[in-house]
Amino acid sequence: MARIPIGLELYSVREDLANDVRRTLEAVAKMGYEGVEFAGPPQHTGEELRPLLDEFGLVCCGWHTPFDMVQDDKLASTIELNKAVGNQYVIIPGLPGHLIQTRDDWRKMADFFNELADKLAPHGLFTGYHNHHIEFTPLDGEKPWDTLFGNTKKEVVMQLDTGNALFGGGDCVAILEQYPGRGGTVHLKPYSKEAGKDDPHAGFRPLIGEDDLPWADIFRLCEATDDTKWYIVEYESDAFPPLEAVDRCLQALKAMGK
Repeated sequence: MARIPIGLELYSVREDLANDVRRTLEAVAKMGYEGVEFAGPPQHTGEELRPLLDEFGLVCCGWHTPFDMVQDDKLASTIELNKAVGNQYVIIPGLPGHLIQTRDDWRKMADFFNELADKLAPHGLFTGYHNHHIEFTPLDGEKPWDTLFGNTKKEVVMQLDTGNALFGGGDCVAILEQYPGRGGTVHLKPYSKEAGKDDPHAGFRPLIGEDDLPWADIFRLCEATDDTKWYIVEYESDAFPPLEAVDRCLQALKAMGK
């Protein structure tokens, strides 16, 4: 298949972005990133962002969209924003805790995502869900990840976050094998069990390529069976200055032939 482009989850450089959006997007583009995924409530209008993306040759490859912004009272403005920046992927990066207490709650969320997918489809948009770690701890006899993606249509994007999944006990290779064709965008986040054995959060400090993820197998599945359109780097630790960290991660991926 064609080469999968690499984008950056801008949450990784959120302080730089908040201080100077133009300079940050320019820096990200100069590193060699081809796209960016925004996160959270918009701090700028689509009309302000699109010229910057175009100037630096960046594609908006996703927006981590708060759950309240895809409710009926705000959905029209969310659609307008994403169309303005040229984004197709409206990804929900987490759900309110009180709505996911039981397996049945997660089953209801599957219905919600199916309905949202139908609402977005006429606009050329997709919805999806991005995991943290709780999705891989069984709840009422089933992992929430399986409750959600076992009951959603294929148009609902399974945005697997590799580092979060490994942290939570998930097997990224097995997940991609179990749900072929669902990983339209995949978060490449490093994690090391060895580094995190005493302090789990320290496991996020290593860079891509210095961690425990089976990258070759992940890439093989994304490129062969998962219909992945974007790899999206996310790095959360403070081990390096944010812009340096994401540059290092990208160069490591390039060294792997990506």
